[in-house]
Amino acid sequence: MVDADALERLAVVLGVVAVAVLLGWVVFVAIPDDFAELLGVLLVVATVAVAARIGSNLAGSVVPAHNVAEVAVEGPITRDGGGGIASPPTGASADDVVEQIEQADEDKGAEALLLKLNTPGGQIVPSEDIRLAAERFDGPTVAYATDVCASGGYDIAAGCDELWAREGSIVGSIGVIGSRVNAKDLADRAGLSYEQFTAGEYKDAGTPLKEMTDDEREYLQGIVDDYYDQFVETVAEGRDMDDETLRETEARIFLGSEAHERGLVDDIGTRDDVEDRLETHLGEAVTVAEFEPQRGLMGRLRGGAQRVAFALGAGLASTVDGDVDGLSFRR
Repeated sequence: MVDADALERLAVVLGVVAVAVLLGWVVFVAIPDDFAELLGVLLVVATVAVAARIGSNLAGSVVPAHNVAEVAVEGPITRDGGGGIASPPTGASADDVVEQIEQADEDKGAEALLLKLNTPGGQIVPSEDIRLAAERFDGPTVAYATDVCASGGYDIAAGCDELWAREGSIVGSIGVIGSRVNAKDLADRAGLSYEQFTAGEYKDAGTPLKEMTDDEREYLQGIVDDYYDQFVETVAEGRDMDDETLRETEARIFLGSEAHERGLVDDIGTRDDVEDRLETHLGEAVTVAEFEPQRGLMGRLRGGAQRVAFALGAGLASTVDGDVDGLSFRR
């Protein structure tokens, strides 16, 4: 049985095609002389094909076939999706994800947002940007953890109305990492010495080529602690949980079933169960449309170059975190 929306979309497509046929016939067949009629017919056919595509897009805009927008966050989270030319382009670009969520929010058909999460976390501010975009979405938002929803991924989930997971999903890691490489001994053996001109006592704190002082270590640990406090407060507010309960996890990860028992996850279920839940939210059958990033030519070329370079063994994947003078912070 064909529903009314499908018939309306079909009517829009046929209407656009009919107009294109009439216009194409007049312009390319009726007006030219006999010699041009064959070419005119071919041009009419081409015009009809283009019009059918335009009509289909217009129909989808006027009478959307979906009522739920799905946006995926997959892989380590960075600002632009991952590293240099030698890094595997498998991370989640925060800017792309935010753009997709905003497009879904503006989309006429998207009454709810399904955020699919399969990420170990990553850079702090990019993760927060995705969470804030989810919070701004005008409608029910349901996060669904597949394999991993940890650290920055859990931060994002805290911006949604509900979080679902599978029994075997890895969930949690509510903590922050600050790290540095200590290359002082290696530099000494190589005959390298460190000399840097700075203004401000802690400007070069954490630089790999010099030993860290106790004051510098305390200073940098304070930054990590501040990030952690912000993380706990965000999750506590978003998940309506007690701060102490979250701190007691000590940044451990849990399987979905235990995460549910601890209140870190609202429910356990499959993708079908999540869609059933969305049907309850919307009061109607659910049709999901996947929203993907819109990349221009340069973006596609850059992605292709990254894939080729990595496939040829151009180097090791870069660490997914935010680097500041040799230091990195991530969740």
